[in-house]
Amino acid sequence: MSGPTPTSERAFVLGFDGVPWRLVEQWCDAGELPNFERLRQEGAAGPLESTTPPTTPLAWPSIATGVWPDKHGIYGFQNLSPSYSHEMYTSRDCKQPTLWEQLSPAHVGNVPLTFPPSEIDGTMVTGMVTPSTEQEFTYPPELGDEIAQRIPNYDISINYPDYANRLDAFEAAIDEMLERRRELMRLQIEQAGDDWQLFFFVYTAPDRFQHLVWEMDRLLAHYKRLDDVLGEVIEYTDRHDATLFVVSDHGFGPIEELVYVNHILEREGYLVRREDDGARGALASLGISRDRIKGALERVGISEERLVSTLPRPLLDSVAEQIPGDHALYDVDFERTAAFVHDAGNCYVNDTERFEEGVVDPTDVPQLKDELVDLFESFTDDDGTQLLVVKDGDDLFPNDDNSPDLIVNAIDGYESRNAITDEPIGETGTYAASHRSTGILFCRGPPIDAGASLRGARVVDVAPTLLHGIGQPVPRDADGRVLFDAFDPEAVPSRTKVERTDLTRTDRDDEDPDEDFTDVEDRLKGLGYME
Repeated sequence: MSGPTPTSERAFVLGFDGVPWRLVEQWCDAGELPNFERLRQEGAAGPLESTTPPTTPLAWPSIATGVWPDKHGIYGFQNLSPSYSHEMYTSRDCKQPTLWEQLSPAHVGNVPLTFPPSEIDGTMVTGMVTPSTEQEFTYPPELGDEIAQRIPNYDISINYPDYANRLDAFEAAIDEMLERRRELMRLQIEQAGDDWQLFFFVYTAPDRFQHLVWEMDRLLAHYKRLDDVLGEVIEYTDRHDATLFVVSDHGFGPIEELVYVNHILEREGYLVRREDDGARGALASLGISRDRIKGALERVGISEERLVSTLPRPLLDSVAEQIPGDHALYDVDFERTAAFVHDAGNCYVNDTERFEEGVVDPTDVPQLKDELVDLFESFTDDDGTQLLVVKDGDDLFPNDDNSPDLIVNAIDGYESRNAITDEPIGETGTYAASHRSTGILFCRGPPIDAGASLRGARVVDVAPTLLHGIGQPVPRDADGRVLFDAFDPEAVPSRTKVERTDLTRTDRDDEDPDEDFTDVEDRLKGLGYME
């Protein structure tokens, strides 16, 4: 007769943003990361493939929901409207229920795209895209007061441009940010007590550090600090018989040059600049959008039509030019533009059905997409090496007609940018490295098979594997699969069929958060995420 099968009813997701499998594997082999190596020996481990493109705002929601962007609805840091304006994506834009909406009590800390905070059974401290700690960034709200008392200098991030030429100071600032985040994790652990089912906590420090620093000695020193955090979490999960999932949203690697994809479109006549050449970005720092201005005016009874009919056109043009945003949008003459790139390589055909000033008939979109694919794929360096990789949005995102038409990203060693420039290739400046597609996944706990290798794992597989591993149903529309290779053959999850459930997002306040995202945009520009 076989003995009792190991099981677990709790899960802890420890996120390390931007950590690549290659570096962790290399330093585990060298004996430099004892706690990561312990995970590899005592649990299941393997590379984790990210979203396309492999970016934070797409990947973390995919990890938390188990679906690709065409179901959770987030395609970047900024949401593009039919009127070519854009606003920051927030937690309210996520269409799929997250793990902390399925499991309770839950404690969520510093996860990107969780602002504004959700009212959950547990605690939440929002992460990247939170405007500032002066806003309500915690649930319950009084948790913010406790953070202020216990961690006086707690902040969401740091101002990267301040450290562009001061890497020693930058490294010290990152270390301080990591320690403050660790103190936050300890505070939420205290808040959780013994009554919790899910812990989901993310450290974004490695991503931030690697963008400006890609020196192996410095990176290893940082990873040793991450390894120390991991050791603390291992002890905590052991005390609570919890299954631990250590994940990164994407990998990382060095970059040598930038590729400006909108320049290629302009050069070939698919994109046309405005004649006044770029004044629309002048007030971007004020955090105003076209839709927000129009909404405010309409609330006081002033319609756009009334403005057009009563104000001088030069004044209207002056106001329009100062609507905030990336000049890749606001310096474009859309009445003469067939295609443009927005955010992290999202290429849109300017068709008449989707956009207010569209010029391409929807029936011509497939042919134009073929032309654009040929154009981008024919772009090479002086040695004839193809620099851009193009994916069809219809193939990547079949469940959303409003997804990008194409995804255009650069090969390893290069990074695509959407600024409108006079040259197709540019220097990286302060940026040393950027995203790659392969991150990490480690699993350890009562039902996990010691020494198991995970193959073919993707970010959408984390949530289904976690849910099944603690005996919970998996949403029927999940895109991910349960990674049975992670489980001990004698454990309950290996002997149990995956239970499915129909699950929809809990109704929430549909109002856009009335927040000033200026600081967020500045931080993202400092990392090269926005132009």
